[in-house]
Amino acid sequence: MPGGQEGQRCARLTIDLGAIKRNHRRLSAAAAPAACGVVLKANAYGLGLREVARSLQDQAACFFVAHPREGQALRAVLPQADIFVLHGCTRAEAPVMARHGLVPVLNTLQQVRGWQAFCQTAGERFKAAIQYDTGMTRFGLQPAQLQENVLKELNLVLQMSHLACADVPAHPGNRRQRELFVAMAQNFPGVRRSLSATSGIFLGKDYLFELVRPGAGLYGLAPNAETTQVLEPVLSLEAPVLQVLDTVPGTQAGYGLEWEAQKPGRLATVGIGYADGFFRSLAGQGRLWHGTTPLPIAGRVSMDSVMVDITSLPAGAFQEGSWVSVLGSQQDPDALGAAAGTSGYEVLTSLGTRFTRHYIQS
Repeated sequence: MPGGQEGQRCARLTIDLGAIKRNHRRLSAAAAPAACGVVLKANAYGLGLREVARSLQDQAACFFVAHPREGQALRAVLPQADIFVLHGCTRAEAPVMARHGLVPVLNTLQQVRGWQAFCQTAGERFKAAIQYDTGMTRFGLQPAQLQENVLKELNLVLQMSHLACADVPAHPGNRRQRELFVAMAQNFPGVRRSLSATSGIFLGKDYLFELVRPGAGLYGLAPNAETTQVLEPVLSLEAPVLQVLDTVPGTQAGYGLEWEAQKPGRLATVGIGYADGFFRSLAGQGRLWHGTTPLPIAGRVSMDSVMVDITSLPAGAFQEGSWVSVLGSQQDPDALGAAAGTSGYEVLTSLGTRFTRHYIQS
C-alpha cells in the first residue's frame, strides 16, 4: 500500500515531489523573465521543508521562510542558497542569522537599526532586504520612513511587498498597491524588486518585476477562482477504516448524538480527526470518498476519528482495513477547505504529524 507501513493504521500522506518541480517550472515560465523563488515557510506548507527544498534546489533562484529557526533548518539542506527570513530579526537573533548566512527581510525601523548596528559591531556589511507596507497593513515600512538615513547604510539586495487581493484579479487594491510599490522602490534604484507570490504572477507582466516568490501554487493550490487548471495536484491523503457497523432507524452516533439514522444503513469509523487537521467544522458539511462515491460525514469530528455514512456502497465493499480518500482526485485541498469554511492554505498547513508520509517522484 503506497505510503503505508506494515502493521500501521494511521492515515497515509503521499507527496509527489515531481509534481512540485513541474509546478515550479510552470510558474517560472509564466513569470519569465523574472526569477522564480520558492516559499518554504510552515514546513513547506505542511509537506516537508527538507524534502521539498532538495527537490527544487537546482531550479529555484532563492528561498523564503518565516522564522530564523526555519532558516537554520533550511541552511542545513541548502548550504549555498540565498535564504530570506520574512519576519526579519531582532538584535538578539542577528548573530545566528549572520552565522548561517540568512538574509533578514526588515519590516520596521527598529529592525533596520538593530541589523545595521550589528553589522557595524561585526565589521561586515551583511545582506538585508526590506519590505514596504503598500496597503495590506501587515508588515513593512511606511512611505514617510524611507527618508531615514540608516536605510541608505544597508547592504540591500531585495525590496519587496505583498499583495492583499491578488487572488481577485479585478480588485482595485492590486493596482493601488503596485503603484505605491513602484514609487517606494524608486528610493533604491537598481535593487531587485519582488511584489508577487503565486496569485500575483497571473495578474500580468506589470506585477512581475525582477523576482516572484510562489508558495501555495507550488503545492497545487489554485491561484484564483478563474485560473484553476494551471497547476498539478501534488498530494493524496488516505485514512484507514477502523470499524464498520449496521444501523437501524433511530441509531444515533457521535458526540452529542446529533446524527440519527433515518433508514437502515451502515457507518464506518475512519482513523482521522481534528488532531490530524481534519477540522471539526466539517461535521455535516464534509465528505470522504471511495472511488467516485462521496461518503458524507455522520456526526461530529472527533480528535482521532470520524464516522461516514457508507450506505450507498454495496454490502461488503467496506471492511476493517479498507482505505478511504480524504484528499485526492475527487477532493483537493481547496475543496476540503471550502467545505470547512476555510482555505486550502489552512488545510495544507494543518496536516497532522501522525501521518505516514511517502514521497514519490512521478
